[in-house]
Amino acid sequence: MKLPLAHTLRDIAAIINCEFNGQPDHIITGMNEIHMVEAGDIVFVDHPKYYDKALHSKATTILINKQVECPTGKALLISEDPFRDYNKLVRYFNPINYSSKPKSDTAIVGENTVIMPGVYLGNNVTVGKNCVLHPNVVVYDNCHIGDNVIIHANSVIGADAFYYKKRPDFFDKMISCGSVVIENNVEIGALCTIDKGVSGITRIGEGTKIDNHVQIGHDTQVGKMCLFASGVGVAGVVTIEDGVTLWGQAGVRSDVTLGKGSVLLAQSGLGEDIPAGKTYFGTPAGEARGKMKEVAALKMLPDLIKKISDK
Repeated sequence: MKLPLAHTLRDIAAIINCEFNGQPDHIITGMNEIHMVEAGDIVFVDHPKYYDKALHSKATTILINKQVECPTGKALLISEDPFRDYNKLVRYFNPINYSSKPKSDTAIVGENTVIMPGVYLGNNVTVGKNCVLHPNVVVYDNCHIGDNVIIHANSVIGADAFYYKKRPDFFDKMISCGSVVIENNVEIGALCTIDKGVSGITRIGEGTKIDNHVQIGHDTQVGKMCLFASGVGVAGVVTIEDGVTLWGQAGVRSDVTLGKGSVLLAQSGLGEDIPAGKTYFGTPAGEARGKMKEVAALKMLPDLIKKISDK
């Protein structure tokens, strides 16, 4: 998330009432979670396991819960609760502004686009030319849809990321301030959900086709000309390169990459990267040929046990 205007370290520390370590005039231009950071950003970290990752990331300001050595050229914001204060900053720079109209005053719809009854378009939404949004499609604030896109009934574009911190007696929600970008010539089936980025963009690449009942998690990047069958579930921060196929009810965990032209067969559970051009199968998924051999071997197991017990 980019800030509306650049702020100094001193300014940000005053907003969340915390100490800082660095030049008071150190410039801050945005804030992002760890997977999306770039120079000028604030990133938060609240566990020693991830201190080094945050301190040596591209972020130039680290919101942290311990006084540590500050890397050259960076600054620290010292907070008792970085998660809480990060949320406070998100809400400060991105205040709640719900639209109660079916089409927000700031939503823009292109030529020859058909918007059917029950569709909701939030603040700052853009829909391109020659699109069809079927009944009861919901497009949350700040999401952008390209040209020649079809979205079938009851799909939701831009719902909040599924991202929580476990407190002793409740789950504390990370406030999402990202968006979804759907590129040209995409078709999305009925009852699909594509979550916005926590602070960045969830992207569906040009020409991709998505069947009914598919879930795409926050900050996931889907390439061009991909094909997702019904029931697919993709977690957050997944990279799916061009030409990937996910067959029915396949599931993908967070923070993995599916290489260009790879295939994940039906009802597989993926927990690791797939190299380009490879086909994976099973749970946990592995190269399909090897996994099929394992299944064949398992079918032989009862007969082998019977032979042993008969001796």
